[in-house]
Amino acid sequence: MWLSKQMRSPGPTADADLGTTTIAGSSVGVMTRGEVRALPVYGPGGYVWQPENGAAVLVIKGGPGGQEQCVAGMRQGEPPSGMEPGEVWIYGPGGNSVYLRRNGSVEIRGQLFINGEAYKPCTCGEGGL
Repeated sequence: MWLSKQMRSPGPTADADLGTTTIAGSSVGVMTRGEVRALPVYGPGGYVWQPENGAAVLVIKGGPGGQEQCVAGMRQGEPPSGMEPGEVWIYGPGGNSVYLRRNGSVEIRGQLFINGEAYKPCTCGEGGL
């Protein structure tokens, strides 16, 4: 009985490494204990992020050989055309989105509410008033 307990196969494990991106974009290369390429980027549903080169990222592995997968969120959707590394695009149903661009601009698509009221731009000073 003692021997049978000693010979049990190890249970599944989960492993995570902190890595550094070596290839930016939606399918990245990461250096952990060695370089791994073409890793998919996962994030919460409706959130797209493309890590920049040199960014610290979390690489998750699971199972006895590190081959098992787990769901930590939704697979990212296709990024907007021309999206640059480091930019953030948050999107939802119906085409609404918030896009934080590298140049400091913020693009909002959809109806904007502030404190529960629909935003109406000020027309002060227009038309000679």
